[in-house]
Amino acid sequence: MFTQPEEFSRLISVFRPLFTKPVFANVGQLLLGGILTRGKRTVCSVLRTLGLSEASNWSKYHKVLNKAKWSAHKGSQLLLSLLIEHFAADSKRLVFIIDETLERRRGGQIKARGIYRDSVRSSKSHFVKCSGLRWICLMLAVRVSWAEKIWALPFLTVLAPSEKYHKKQNKEHKTLSDWARQLAFQLKRWLPNKQKIIVGDGSYAVIELLAARPENIHWIVRLRLDAALYDPAPSKRPPGKRGRSRVKGEEQPKLEQRLNDPNTKWRKVRFSEWYGQQNKEMEIATGTAVWYNSGKPVVPLRWVLIRDPEGKLEPIALLCTDLDLDAAEIVRHFVKRWQVEVTFEEVRAHLGVETQRQWADLSILRTTPVLMALFSLITIWGNYLFQQDKLTVFSTAWYQKTKPTFADLIASVRYRIWAFQNFYMLGKTPDIQKIKTNFLDHLCFMAARAA
Repeated sequence: MFTQPEEFSRLISVFRPLFTKPVFANVGQLLLGGILTRGKRTVCSVLRTLGLSEASNWSKYHKVLNKAKWSAHKGSQLLLSLLIEHFAADSKRLVFIIDETLERRRGGQIKARGIYRDSVRSSKSHFVKCSGLRWICLMLAVRVSWAEKIWALPFLTVLAPSEKYHKKQNKEHKTLSDWARQLAFQLKRWLPNKQKIIVGDGSYAVIELLAARPENIHWIVRLRLDAALYDPAPSKRPPGKRGRSRVKGEEQPKLEQRLNDPNTKWRKVRFSEWYGQQNKEMEIATGTAVWYNSGKPVVPLRWVLIRDPEGKLEPIALLCTDLDLDAAEIVRHFVKRWQVEVTFEEVRAHLGVETQRQWADLSILRTTPVLMALFSLITIWGNYLFQQDKLTVFSTAWYQKTKPTFADLIASVRYRIWAFQNFYMLGKTPDIQKIKTNFLDHLCFMAARAA
């Protein structure tokens, strides 16, 4: 059994009330093993990493995921509080990013499995479908000082099954916008006094979702260029006019028409970060309108058109439900959404998302959200190592870098865990030579397995 470094014990002690004492001890071991393990993140792989391959009571670690009573939902709330405390304690307005990802899985016993478009393998001319589980992830977008970048830190991940699955379960189907509305109201309950912005792609440009937004929450999403936009309804009703009051005014030109209209007023703005580019100059135009379709609510919004002066990038349109927010600030918030893709790639490359093999319903519901949350826990731990001057940037002769990435982060955390085991055992055990030999044997075993 591995000994937890003091800072890790202090970090996960926040989650202690969710578990019984024996289960919490097993949780700590599984988290350490999840960080150290290379390759598949199965419970058995974690136990081998921890040197517990001969443990007779190995099933108790499986039961943490498939039987033990604890709430991942409450854990998400505690994790969000930790992230705000460490990275956004002084922020007056918090920015969240919502997006979905596909966990590719096969197997008839996985009940929630569906067939979805694989956005990673698909392109404009090529459509790829894939079997798997669809997850909606809510992340906190914060600037990490030592990385000098915006990072998207996951704290709440929910399974969004297909309509076919809900029909088999005799349940009402929940669309992506239904899930998003529920998550937005959850944020309101957890952070009632904070101003919040949620950034999403075009999947969340849904009138019903935007119209039902909670208080203190605004949305920034991508908008179709042919959206039906109108002037606000007249404030005064014409004398003698009968019937219900108008909900919209005169129709405005389509955004795609404004792109080629010589009367459109464009403003040049230089963005320090633009999808991997630095100091990218773009042109933006903005205005206010109401978005309305027959039979649906009216959504007041600020629209923003973005085009590339060099003509290399296709123009896009955004909407924001905060009419007072500056157009350039809206674009800066939307560009942060790119970090979600980075996070999804990192959890696959370094935390083994998509390699887990649980079939039990409860294990499936818990494992992926825990691995996503582990990304955020490692980031908090890395922040501590940076403060202690123990965060190492690993460079090579062909790739020189000055700022740490998540690969450097997890490598530094792993080094800290392994070094602590050696220090702890040599300091506490009288038979130093025996312990040192056993520990080095296990390190050699792990190095051979990784290779």
